[in-house]
Amino acid sequence: MNDPQNPKAKEPPSTDVPVEEAVAERARAAGVATQGLDWRNVILVPTLALLAGLFVGALVMVFSDPDTLRSWASLGRNPGKALSDSWTLVYEAYSALFKGSLGSPRAISETIVSATPLIFAGLAVALAFKAGLFNIGAEGQLLVGAMTSVYAGFTFDFLPGPVHVTAALIAGFLGGALWGFIPGFLKARTGAHEVIVTIMLNYIGLLFVNFLLKSEIFIRSGRTDPITKPVAESAKLPPLLGAEYRVNAGFLVALAVAGAIWWLLFRSTVGFRFRTVGTNPNAALYAGMSVGGTYILAMVLSGGLAGLAGASQLLGVQYSVFPGFSSGYGFDAIALALLGRTHPGGVVMAALLFGVLRSGATGMQAATSIPVDIIVVIQALVIVFMAAPELVRQIFRIRADKQAEQDTLSASWAT
Repeated sequence: MNDPQNPKAKEPPSTDVPVEEAVAERARAAGVATQGLDWRNVILVPTLALLAGLFVGALVMVFSDPDTLRSWASLGRNPGKALSDSWTLVYEAYSALFKGSLGSPRAISETIVSATPLIFAGLAVALAFKAGLFNIGAEGQLLVGAMTSVYAGFTFDFLPGPVHVTAALIAGFLGGALWGFIPGFLKARTGAHEVIVTIMLNYIGLLFVNFLLKSEIFIRSGRTDPITKPVAESAKLPPLLGAEYRVNAGFLVALAVAGAIWWLLFRSTVGFRFRTVGTNPNAALYAGMSVGGTYILAMVLSGGLAGLAGASQLLGVQYSVFPGFSSGYGFDAIALALLGRTHPGGVVMAALLFGVLRSGATGMQAATSIPVDIIVVIQALVIVFMAAPELVRQIFRIRADKQAEQDTLSASWAT
């Protein structure tokens, strides 16, 4: 009820105003940033961070190679040889890297295969970031999603192909969503920190999957080693370029999901609530939003996306679950989300970059004898530069805009 003696008293929102517009107005009044990232944060800074990472990675190659170090030791006698040997090493290494990942249709196929589960997993972590949550449990959610997907894959073999593969993907989403619901519920109801809960659930999920791998329901007939029954042919994702290439329809599903997540985050009321809660939970509460409900929904969707990462890898590439099934996709997803600035488009580009590095690493090692571990070093260097966007701007002399303070990692979770 309005106080006639106080004209500044709050009035109830008009029922004639759309709900999203009313909520947005109240949230803006509380100082909530609602806009997405500009092109410099999404494209320019990550690209320059990549170049800086490759440059420093080249220095690591040069000063870790014994032959090149001997050339540098004799720099005073023959300076040209040291520079020439260094250039040759770096050129051959990066040429082999990109040739092994982009130099042929088969190489491109393998790059896309490596990138597909990373897109799903990166989107999972990025979505949680938008709601102000740090989901480190994508690895466990991925494994649980893979198990529910493989169960649907070899059990529902009476379904026709398109229906069966769809059911297996949905099963993977539901398995991951269930594993994501647990930390979301605990965060909303008890205040338990999602970082601790998701880390512990990674171990629980891994051990739970290892237990199921030895159960009669999942173990393959005639085998004693822990490997599940293969999915039926009707549950496999169809190839995109023929049977000789491993790239499959899972990549198209990943791109479609990325587009759907973009729409959800930036064009829907639910996404607005995610970003508002992630930016300022107190402002969201003032705007009438359910902060706890938003946490639960965000973690459910995040876990479901991680489950799709496991399902896509299972149904498109490996067809069975076994120890070491994931190869750390869930942990790489954290770096992907940060590298992509928690934007779906940025996550897709970051996943493709990691796919290039993963698929080209073997060729680089074969051509130059540089260890595959150098790829991990390059990935880490790129992330380090991404974690310090102001450093990148200073190095390349990029003028920061008025919102530059929001580009730090601590603020980028929800921007």
